[in-house]
Amino acid sequence: MKIEKEAVKLHRKFKGKLEVRCKVSLENKWDLSLAYTPGVAEVSSIIFNNPEEVYNLTIKANSVAVVSDGSAVLGLGNIGALGALPVMEGKAILFKKFAGIDAFPICLNTQDADKIIEIVYSLSPTFGGINLEDISSPRCFYIERKLKEILDIPVFHDDQHGTAVVTLAALLNALKIRGNKIDEVEVVILGAGAAGLAIAEILVNVGVKEIKIVDRYGIIYPGRKEGMNEEKERLAQITNPEEKKGNLEDALKGKDIFIGVSQGKLLTKELIKKMKKNPIIFAMANPIPEIMPEEAKEAGARIIGTGRSDFPNQINNLLAFPGIFRGALTVRAKEINLDMKISASYAIAELVEDPQEDYIVPSPLDKRVVPEVALKVAESAIRSKTARIVKSREELRKDILEAIGGIL
Repeated sequence: MKIEKEAVKLHRKFKGKLEVRCKVSLENKWDLSLAYTPGVAEVSSIIFNNPEEVYNLTIKANSVAVVSDGSAVLGLGNIGALGALPVMEGKAILFKKFAGIDAFPICLNTQDADKIIEIVYSLSPTFGGINLEDISSPRCFYIERKLKEILDIPVFHDDQHGTAVVTLAALLNALKIRGNKIDEVEVVILGAGAAGLAIAEILVNVGVKEIKIVDRYGIIYPGRKEGMNEEKERLAQITNPEEKKGNLEDALKGKDIFIGVSQGKLLTKELIKKMKKNPIIFAMANPIPEIMPEEAKEAGARIIGTGRSDFPNQINNLLAFPGIFRGALTVRAKEINLDMKISASYAIAELVEDPQEDYIVPSPLDKRVVPEVALKVAESAIRSKTARIVKSREELRKDILEAIGGIL
């Protein structure tokens, strides 16, 4: 309770966590003439005649909109736009603190998916990227997909892809300890919302051959009628190759890895004992994980990760999104594609030179994380031809360090 009380005190003292600061002098009429009228008209004319100049003459090149409708706020559920505002403010200051990016909380007073798409599209000229946040599933998939189709700037739903990127990074290092290749292991994912489906997709694309996704209706398989949507149908075609049916217990028998992005206390010691010896358990439900780490250890788990900062191996999106956006903005990427996300995962994993059972991902406060993730993402954007700016590794590293210089 002390944390909650102190958090309220902090927010009340500062009336929020974010402010806008002026970058130029406004001390006399000459300053005003340069920053505003009449001088600004020439700047606007240049952009009108050459729209790409907006990146050189305005905030757009280094700005991200943090957009939410408040329908799926972590641990709180559907609390609406006003309730979501402190969370989006928090996300905005993380962008600034860790990546030097100017991010703005945009909380929308509608949960109509098509209206959200229309509003974000209308706002997009101001921003270099769009970070979607805390939008409920399955609407989040539709909203992201449509925005990616109509916008030529990065659109990234962090609850999906940030979680997937860090989960893959943690898994890569956990497998080094366990002595497995990624195409040798069998994975069960509990939770078929935004994070669970994105994790399944990224794992399939790095070579995991055996994945079962379990939701409240049981194992997902092609042709299942209960609780299906377009995204579950799509992933049913590329997971569960033998079309196995059943519940979580059926799914877990003889499997190597459990990844939980569902609700607290859904995994038991008895279920872990039905898995292969020395299983990997990522119980990431917040604030209460699917199983507490000490219980998982007692049941024989070799490596355990959670979403909490008070246990080892926190699988934290903060390891991903600042660096991913920093890299994307540095090369003015048109999108954040799958190759860029996988590159981010490997960048995070490689920062842990000697993985240990209680150390498979770096700390989010490790100052190496953002520059390395940003560099690998920028290079991936260039390779996949979604970057508008093409530079050498040395030039990219210099630009990235300049952008975050004085921030970390």
